[in-house]
Amino acid sequence: MDESARKLKLMVYSAIMAALMAVGASIALPIGPVPIVLQNLFVLLAGLLLGGRWGFISVCVYLIAGAFGLPVFAGNTGGLAKFFGPTGGYLIGFAAAAFVVGTISELGKQRLVFDLAAMVVGTIIIYACGVTWLKLVLDVSITKALAMGMYPFLLGDCLKIAVAIPIVRMLRSMITLDFRTSNAIG
Repeated sequence: MDESARKLKLMVYSAIMAALMAVGASIALPIGPVPIVLQNLFVLLAGLLLGGRWGFISVCVYLIAGAFGLPVFAGNTGGLAKFFGPTGGYLIGFAAAAFVVGTISELGKQRLVFDLAAMVVGTIIIYACGVTWLKLVLDVSITKALAMGMYPFLLGDCLKIAVAIPIVRMLRSMITLDFRTSNAIG
C-alpha cells in the first residue's frame, strides 16, 4: 500500500476515534463540576490503536470540533468557553495522554504490560492536567480539587482500562499497525 493510501486510512481512523470520543462524552453522569464520561476510554484507545502521533491528532480533531461549538463535550456541549471552565484541564490532558499512551505502546511493541503501563500513565496525565486546572478555576485547595476531580473517578477509570485491553486486542487483530513506516495502518 502506498504512503498516500496509508495516510488516508490514518485520517479516517483518526476521525472515527474523534467521533467515538464525542459519543463517549454524550454518555455523561453529572456528579459535580466534572461528570463521569466514557470519552477518556476512547482517548486511551486512540493512543493504543493509532500510536502517539495519530492518537494526538484524533484528540485534536475532537477538541477543535468542540472549540468551534459542536456539541461533542460532556453533556452535549461545545464552545471555546469549555476550555476555560472546570473541565478545561481534562480536555487539554486528553491530547497529551493520547500522545504519551501511543508512544509508550509503540516503544513497547504493543505488548500487554506496556499497554497497561501506557494507560495508567495516560490516566495520570489526564488527572494531573484536570485536577490542577480545576483547582485554579474553582480556587479551591488541592485536597478539595482531588476530592471533586479525581477520587470519585478512580474505580471507573480502572474499569475503563480493564475494558480497553480486550477491545484493543480484538481491533489490532483486524487492522495492521506499522509504527516503523510513518505510524501507518494498512
